[in-house]
Amino acid sequence: MKKSFVFIVSCMMAAAAFSQQSTAGIFDGHADVGNVLHKGNAVYNNSTQEYSISGAGTNIWFNRDEFHFAWKKLKGDFIVRTTAAFIGKGVEAHRKLGWMVRSSLDTSSAHINAVVHGDGLTSLQFRRTAGAQTEEIKSKITAADVIQLERKGDTYTMSVARNGDLFSTEQLESLNLGDELYVGLFVCSHNPQVTETAVFKNVRIIKPAPATLVPYKEYLGSQLEILDVAAATSKIVYQSPRSLQAPNWTLDGKALIYNSEGLLYTYNLATNQPTVLNTGAARRNNNDHVISFDGKMLGISSHVDTEKNVSIVYTLPITGGEAKRITPKGHSYLHGWSPDGKYLIYTGQRDGEFDIYRISADGGEETRLTTAKGLDDGSEYSPDGQYIYFNSSRTGTMQLWRMRPDGSSQEQVTNDSLNNWFPHISPDGKWIAFLSFGRDVSPTDHPFYKQVYLRLMPVTGGPSKVIAYIYGGQGTINTPSWSPDSKQLAFISNSNLLYDIFPVEKK
Repeated sequence: MKKSFVFIVSCMMAAAAFSQQSTAGIFDGHADVGNVLHKGNAVYNNSTQEYSISGAGTNIWFNRDEFHFAWKKLKGDFIVRTTAAFIGKGVEAHRKLGWMVRSSLDTSSAHINAVVHGDGLTSLQFRRTAGAQTEEIKSKITAADVIQLERKGDTYTMSVARNGDLFSTEQLESLNLGDELYVGLFVCSHNPQVTETAVFKNVRIIKPAPATLVPYKEYLGSQLEILDVAAATSKIVYQSPRSLQAPNWTLDGKALIYNSEGLLYTYNLATNQPTVLNTGAARRNNNDHVISFDGKMLGISSHVDTEKNVSIVYTLPITGGEAKRITPKGHSYLHGWSPDGKYLIYTGQRDGEFDIYRISADGGEETRLTTAKGLDDGSEYSPDGQYIYFNSSRTGTMQLWRMRPDGSSQEQVTNDSLNNWFPHISPDGKWIAFLSFGRDVSPTDHPFYKQVYLRLMPVTGGPSKVIAYIYGGQGTINTPSWSPDSKQLAFISNSNLLYDIFPVEKK
């Protein structure tokens, strides 16, 4: 009898320990760190891809810590990002949530964390060695919603923002925590008698491109994401170890079309399965492809071996078929289709200049619409056909512009410190979504594997806001990618793949 009782108790203790270490979404496990009075928990919601983490604990400060931690073991460089908020008013002003990086799960471990307190204090806190006192670098931003922490060697960079704003950063160099680290999300109540709960959305663990990566010859994996524009939350719907680029949304709302390794794919949103789209002899397609406004035709750009490897514009039925050549010469990179289906607009390289051209959807002679010095690119008709929006570097930085369909009345739409690319007008004609690179990128370039913003502004003008913080760039949102109801956007983010809980392509 005693042996049975001991066995039962042992099983209960083992089960409790297992529950504390059970897998939670993309994390390896979760556990309380330190001698907490009330056990914490981490719950992953598969349908929303959100995490609810509850934690108690006296503090994360001085020479020891108490909190609940959902963690994943990582080696080398990484970027971690989330949008986070506490549930309820809470008890303590200094309850804490954020990203934690630790050498071990010991209460006195060396660590660094990007933390937002209950009273809004946002800071980078760290303990250089096990048992040492905690130090702090305070951010200029308070009450941050978006929290990002990047490791690059022994340098850690915290980037934080109130949702919709640009990042503000703080950096710490020469912090050696070791190679393999515990990385994850945490909650601390700052009161041993209390348990606090926070919700974490848009949770991403990213393995970025190494410094040795050769662009356009080596690639990271890709994640196909769908963004709820109003909520500014996105879900990963598909992953591939290959480079996927530039998703279009079909008019019936049932599929996305993207390119990968020269082919186009139709991705069925109901089955989460892609199939190759037949483009006939055009099998070196790039990420410039556009669906006609009536949803019946597809325009593509494809490289031709027989003409010094130039890009040419073609059209074909949306269901697939032999591609019909449209542009007489290249390079020609397609970006837009007129609402009445009569014209295509594209970026043409002619005599060393990149300008926007228009051509009949049946082919023929092309008409040059822009003549300013510099790169003009990313042209797209507004749904009412009244304007063509595009991006241009003519003023020194890449900014958004618009003009009338005949090329007249060219006017600048954005004027800020970022380099803005690929204006996409929502089907209801109310919004412009576009991609923004930092000043560390040349105005005439839109490279792979950068930290970029997906931003939104009213078509009528006014301030823009960030709706997604992305590691991507080239191929993220080159083509029109609004859902037919103007409520969602599809885009590509990049990372060496770490997750096994989302649909994934087997290479």
